[in-house]
Amino acid sequence: MQMRQRQGGMSLPGMLTIAVMVGFFVMAGIRMAPSYFEYMAVRDVVERVAQEHDPATETIADIRRRISNLFNTNQIYGLKPGDIEIYREDGQTWIDARYEARIPLVANIDAVISFDDLLVEAGERRAR
Repeated sequence: MQMRQRQGGMSLPGMLTIAVMVGFFVMAGIRMAPSYFEYMAVRDVVERVAQEHDPATETIADIRRRISNLFNTNQIYGLKPGDIEIYREDGQTWIDARYEARIPLVANIDAVISFDDLLVEAGERRAR
């Protein structure tokens, strides 16, 4: 006599749990995508300003004005030009545009994205 083996599968509550989890992560990705696109625009602006900087003729105010104009042109609203720190250290000009974005997901659950690779030496092509 053969024993009949019971076939196992996913139950309805199990499928609903998986669907809710997948839905949450898809919703989180959709809400966080604009922040990543804005970060790429900010990175492009900062690198462009740093590459085009001429330390012999431009001041920190000139760098701020150029960043402000490019932020306005590229419609960057998550980071204000005043939030970017520009300073001189050891004869070099540094543009520090590191920032965090906080995105509300559900009720009191937020996602925090840290963009900490935006420290660029002006007049050079390398980042620190």
